[in-house]
Amino acid sequence: MELHMLTTVDNPYDPFTQYDEWSQFDERSGYHTPSFLARVAYTSENLSEVDQDLAIEEAIDVIVTENVCGLYKKVKAPEGWVA
Repeated sequence: MELHMLTTVDNPYDPFTQYDEWSQFDERSGYHTPSFLARVAYTSENLSEVDQDLAIEEAIDVIVTENVCGLYKKVKAPEGWVA
């Protein structure tokens, strides 16, 4: 399964390889993208890790599809990236 993250079109940092910088930019800009994603994703402690990942992936897709402001985009993990 490919790994993806949600980011904003104006964030110059890679959320996979530059998470601290990415997060600082996101918070400074007032986006709070991880919190937004958490509100949209249907997750539960009762779900397996695979199902949790799938729920997050689906939430990213919903946000990017709806994307009323044109602010969000989905980015793929770099080749060979391991969590």
